[in-house]
Amino acid sequence: MKNTIGYSVSVTLFGESHGEYIGAVIDGLAPGIEVNHEYIAHKLALRRPSGRISTPRQEQDAYKIVSGVVNNRTTGTPVTILIPNENVNSDDYTAMQTVARPSHADYTAQCKYHGYQDSRGGGHFSGRITAALVAAGAICQ
Repeated sequence: MKNTIGYSVSVTLFGESHGEYIGAVIDGLAPGIEVNHEYIAHKLALRRPSGRISTPRQEQDAYKIVSGVVNNRTTGTPVTILIPNENVNSDDYTAMQTVARPSHADYTAQCKYHGYQDSRGGGHFSGRITAALVAAGAICQ
């Protein structure tokens, strides 16, 4: 049931689409790597929804690095990134808690978590989790 990828450097994604936060923990980075906040913000801006075929949900993706970085350099300890979810309307998903939506990972979540998953907004399988992945990838660039 792990949600971690990688060996020498690993990334663990956490949170759900309608939870308080999504985020990532990056472990295995060497100390002294520069963290470029403008680059991270730029990459997060590129993944935001836009256009008529995208989700209408708008999020600022105002990330916060809460561990593993001091004076814009990695310390060698795990880097933890938090991104708050601000635009959440869980009531939209009440009727869908027992029905798998086409083209979504609802059935996969049901199989993996045996019905204990957070189904609001797709939970951990939402496209929203990609914000944490993009932020982690920008640090590891």
